[in-house]
Amino acid sequence: MVPMVGHFQEFEDEYLETMYEFYESDSDARVRTGQLASRLGVSPASATEMVQRLAQRGYLDYVPYKGAMLTPDGLVHGRKMKRRHRLAEVLLEILPYEGNAHETACRLEHAIDDDLEVALSALVGPEGVDPSGRPIPEPTEDIALRLPSNSQSLSFRQLIDGQEGKLAALLLPGAAIDLLRGDGIGIGSVVVKKGHQIWQEDKLLMTLSDEWMERIFVTISKE
Repeated sequence: MVPMVGHFQEFEDEYLETMYEFYESDSDARVRTGQLASRLGVSPASATEMVQRLAQRGYLDYVPYKGAMLTPDGLVHGRKMKRRHRLAEVLLEILPYEGNAHETACRLEHAIDDDLEVALSALVGPEGVDPSGRPIPEPTEDIALRLPSNSQSLSFRQLIDGQEGKLAALLLPGAAIDLLRGDGIGIGSVVVKKGHQIWQEDKLLMTLSDEWMERIFVTISKE
């Protein structure tokens, strides 16, 4: 299979992600290029050209006049892009973000790498949904291996006093993150909640406002 490289990759990502949307509705149906063009807002000729290109690269099974389906490789990539899009929407919901979340998520999804996907997955948890209630697709096998299977994600506020958790995300101003890093605290560090304070063992790290308590996320063991 020819790898997807360069600026053209984002267009290919969009097509495969859109094909995955059709797959979610009917996994056995072929998608006609006219349907794909309408969904993406492009000309039928452009859609046909891209479908043929993706078929040549092994991502689509295309039959002229009947339509296209995702191949196993195409399904993996389309699912990954849709997962990253919905994770981006969750992130924008948490921030919170006042712009067009869908359009911004469309841009962000292409910038999410494996490490960021793992971090965002910790916010959502294994059975997460996006802000519209749609299920977030399963991660690829390599990402799944990096996710703890026996943990759940909570905001720091949700911890009870004295409870510890492993830092999963810090949606704080840069100065606050730098302060924590100065104490050797970062993603993966185990911290303890004491009221509005964040501690590590016997050391007070920071006193948090209500807002900041909602912007720190930890994972805790389900056991």
